[in-house]
Amino acid sequence: MPWTLTRSLEVFAGMADDLLRSDPVRHTVPLTLLATLRASGPSVFGDDPPRYGWHASDGGVVDGAFLQTPPFPVLVAELPAGSAADLIGLLGADGWLPAAANVPGNSTAVFSAAWAGATGGDTTVAQRHRLFRLDRLAPPDPAPPGAARAAGAGDRELLIEWAVAFGREADSVVRDNGRTVDDRLSHGGLTLWEVGGQPVAMAGRTRDVAGVVRVMGVYTTPTHRQRGYGAAVTTAVTQSALDAGASAVVLFTDLANPTTNALYRRLGYSPIEDRVLLNLHQPG
Repeated sequence: MPWTLTRSLEVFAGMADDLLRSDPVRHTVPLTLLATLRASGPSVFGDDPPRYGWHASDGGVVDGAFLQTPPFPVLVAELPAGSAADLIGLLGADGWLPAAANVPGNSTAVFSAAWAGATGGDTTVAQRHRLFRLDRLAPPDPAPPGAARAAGAGDRELLIEWAVAFGREADSVVRDNGRTVDDRLSHGGLTLWEVGGQPVAMAGRTRDVAGVVRVMGVYTTPTHRQRGYGAAVTTAVTQSALDAGASAVVLFTDLANPTTNALYRRLGYSPIEDRVLLNLHQPG
């Protein structure tokens, strides 16, 4: 059976929820995106409406899923064997071929070949990410000076500024992050590390979905780096997720950054799987 596309979050969830929740650690991103869209509306990530799709096997079992929240890339949660060309065809028929796709690491070659066959273009690897899951939290010892506190509405402008800076450094989509900052503040999802009353670092966490919380957006101001503040705020956010009842805490790293990959291992995180961000080029 082919891929099916919809603009309805609830239709998509009704079809793909069982697949996504069957492995909520690996599917942390689509699950938390859906939770955010439900809580804050379809324009929380951008003005263009999201689109969603699922793939069903010949027996009618949903075995593939994707979603896109423009201006962000297509996120392919699961790509069944032999289905990549049909997915690309579906996206093209919708009138909007993506400029980038986030795919499972073991599907990179298959998706790239399907893209070349369907469009005549090619792909390049933009980023390689690794998903980590907490085994047992190991706080930095000695701990750096300062303390964590929950961010609030009074921190909004600073948080937006830092979110934009984080996006630039991570080479991701950079835009006004006011809507996503507001969403994270709405559920206590942003934490600051302060030294002498001055914020020096931040980290975020997603809503708990199926027992999984993802740490994200860890950022230290350039003048305060190499002092352990990133490790400290990550530890604080991780502990807050555990205290709130999360059964699994996860995060992604950029494999091009050996510093953060080593840091999260020291804090007690272990690798689960890799994902790849592909830039998708069309001929001409």
